[in-house]
Amino acid sequence: MSTYTEEVGEKLNELLEKTYDAEKGFKKAAENTENVQLKSFFEAKAKQRYDFGHELKAEIMSFGQEIDKGDSITGKAHRAWMDVKALFSLDNAESMLEEAIRGEKAAIEEYEEVLGDTSLPSTTATILKSQKEAIKSGLSNIKMLEDIR
Repeated sequence: MSTYTEEVGEKLNELLEKTYDAEKGFKKAAENTENVQLKSFFEAKAKQRYDFGHELKAEIMSFGQEIDKGDSITGKAHRAWMDVKALFSLDNAESMLEEAIRGEKAAIEEYEEVLGDTSLPSTTATILKSQKEAIKSGLSNIKMLEDIR
């Protein structure tokens, strides 16, 4: 079995931080739309990321690692950009969906990068694979919502 290294702990903490960022971003998107379907979708995605965060925290702590808390600079900038788009876009639902798609694609890449680490314990790899697949599934749903005008 692989060992849980400090490097793995750092990567998981970075993923956890981005998970918090995504949760806050989806909450912000839900606040910025009047479309009932989109609001419901964004709220569900925020809840999903909240749950992901708790799974990641439990996994990090189970290996005796410290939990880093806080917002990333990138996450704050992304949410600010979503606010600006919501204020000035003629079609803010479409803009928010585009941002959500971009963010989800980036999340999948981040998960794949961490999963590429051969030193991941099997429990960690299982959690990350499950979360990555849920994000991929959600990405398909976002693309279906693009038809909403």
